[in-house]
Amino acid sequence: MAGVRVPRGAAAGSKGSSCNANRLFAPTMFLLLFFTAGSLLYGANPSTHQVRISGAQMPAGSTHLHAYVSRTFLALKTDPLKTRLDLLYKQANDHLALANAYAAYARRLKLENTKQVRIFTDQARNYTELMNKPEYRALQESAAMIEEETLRQFEKELKEKIKLTRQLIAEAKESFDNQLKIQKLKDTIFAVNDQLTRTKKQGAFSSLIAAKSIPKSIHCLSMRLMEERIANPDKYIDNGDPPPELEDPNLYHYAIFSDNVIAASVVVNSAVKNAREPWKHVFHVVTDKMNLAAMQVWFKMRSLHGAHVEVKAIEDYKFLNSSYVPVLRQLESANLQRFYFENKLENATKDAPNMKFRNPKYLSMLNHVRFYLPEMYPKLHRILFLDDDVVVQKDVTGLWKIDMDGKVNGAVETCFGSFHRYDKYMNFSHPLIKERFHPKACGWAYGMNFFDLDAWRREKCTEEYHYWQNLNENRTLWKLGTLPPGLITFYKTTKPLDKSWHVLGLGYNPSISMDEIRNAAVVHFNGNMKPWLDIAMNQYRDIWTKYVDYEHEFVQTCNFGH
Repeated sequence: MAGVRVPRGAAAGSKGSSCNANRLFAPTMFLLLFFTAGSLLYGANPSTHQVRISGAQMPAGSTHLHAYVSRTFLALKTDPLKTRLDLLYKQANDHLALANAYAAYARRLKLENTKQVRIFTDQARNYTELMNKPEYRALQESAAMIEEETLRQFEKELKEKIKLTRQLIAEAKESFDNQLKIQKLKDTIFAVNDQLTRTKKQGAFSSLIAAKSIPKSIHCLSMRLMEERIANPDKYIDNGDPPPELEDPNLYHYAIFSDNVIAASVVVNSAVKNAREPWKHVFHVVTDKMNLAAMQVWFKMRSLHGAHVEVKAIEDYKFLNSSYVPVLRQLESANLQRFYFENKLENATKDAPNMKFRNPKYLSMLNHVRFYLPEMYPKLHRILFLDDDVVVQKDVTGLWKIDMDGKVNGAVETCFGSFHRYDKYMNFSHPLIKERFHPKACGWAYGMNFFDLDAWRREKCTEEYHYWQNLNENRTLWKLGTLPPGLITFYKTTKPLDKSWHVLGLGYNPSISMDEIRNAAVVHFNGNMKPWLDIAMNQYRDIWTKYVDYEHEFVQTCNFGH
């Protein structure tokens, strides 16, 4: 009231009482709300509950407060066990996945004949069986209170399995590490091998191109000889009839078919220099029209110690035409021309083992004219056929003394083991081939072949050749080359010669014994690395170059290297 003064002490007391009341109000309201919420949450009849606190049971007639407290303690006791169970199951599943991962990796690496696969597969199965045990599965699925004793048993068994798994992983780690290194090495080897295969194919194709090419020095020599023929036509005119020695059956006759002047000259020169009586030797050189003049000039300019040389063009043999010769008729086929003359890497490497036979020279008549020797030289009885990539190292007249036993072709056999058998050259899935020939019959080599022309005529070998060549127009009997039709034509009419007569491989094999080469009557540079090419093998080159006339003016002008 106005004008009434309140004592200072009374005022202070009144303010203190007000503060104390405020301090008590907040906790009281919080406690009231707490009990109200508990009553709402646990509103069930308290007579249905028994509460266990510190091991003592309280009677069913307890108050709502007692029920709330008991349930709170039950929740505090149950939740940690559930969390612990979840953690244990997570550990079990993690190690199950780990065991399966190691088993899968071991399976991929093929470790120790699947021993590691079996070990880790068993471990994975153990984890699955443990988690699927009824008593442990019930812990995970049941909403009831978890029994601590069962949980402890599950934990104990799980820890034992985890310990074993980790021990096995530690023991297997070295195996996995080593196997991983081996696998990486295998992958590297596979990649390198694949690259090597591709490189070999590309190299074979490049070698094929190099083998087909004409070196500038050889082209230069042909041009110089042609120039000489044009400048001095009178010196190289044939004078009348050919000398009688060219048809004398009592002399030693050779057949050489080549369009390479320097190669043909080496064959003739080597044979003449190693002959005991060179004047008794007659060389029949057949070339094409383009190289005829150069070849004639060369041999007319050379002194051959009395040996006789006949140079003719293949076109001079009028019977060699497309109406008589199957190869000439087949050459007119666009499909065959495309097969031989399309020099694409992807085409050339499709048939890598026979790639060398894709060389068009194998379709040239200079290569097939060997099947017409009796008709080309009707007055001769025997003749020695030589390829233009051979070198004669000894007197070979001993061949004319060999009893041919009625056989047509004298040749050195090339088979050893499973190599160079008939099944390597012909298609034995074809019924005609399968019926007529034995797949394991021994192959032989072209390059130095001694032919009994009388036996040839008697056996009608040229007709046999025509029969099979006509059948093979689509290349279903054999694919390529002249050796397969030769093997067919002279099947059972070939007499094996001693291997020292003819040593092969100087154009591709660097491992031939030098003693074997020295003892050979004829060495053969078969293969792509011909001695007149830059790709020739150096260890064999001197065998050929010593018969090249490097003193000749044109040879020097055209820069033939030693």
